[in-house]
Amino acid sequence: MAGVADVRRRVLMISGAIDTVDHDVSVCVNLPEPGRWQIIKSETNLTDKTWVAMQAATDEDSVFVDGDDTLVMSRQFAKSFLSPDQRRLTFYDGEVRPGEAVVKMYTLETAGNKPTYAYSRYSPITTDTPEQSRATLERLIAEGMPQRPVVEVIVPVTVVG
Repeated sequence: MAGVADVRRRVLMISGAIDTVDHDVSVCVNLPEPGRWQIIKSETNLTDKTWVAMQAATDEDSVFVDGDDTLVMSRQFAKSFLSPDQRRLTFYDGEVRPGEAVVKMYTLETAGNKPTYAYSRYSPITTDTPEQSRATLERLIAEGMPQRPVVEVIVPVTVVG
């Protein structure tokens, strides 16, 4: 993974790939300064599973920003859910098949210049019925995805602007 931070526009772009189905991915970003940053994140699904939901959970020094002046969206997912404490953001109602890329956009407010957030993905279990998969997804959106073992990534950031 790699990132580019435009300090003037307060935009951070990150791209990379995920090739694990059994682990969450913890991302630490080296920002040039703390504060509010619009994040544009792209990653490719290198697994053999179709992702039908993706969750990001922040560290204790960061929150996702929700408001009229912020965009929370993904080209691959039609809906998003932000937890009341603003530390968990879930994209759902869509899919990312093996080999496809996903693009997400959101705003992060951080008190430090090294925010860390963990990504989880949900893929339906092949033996579940569509009804079971829907019920599981609804529960995971409301309660959050359980934490799995974590792969930690430190994302180098090139500063522009």
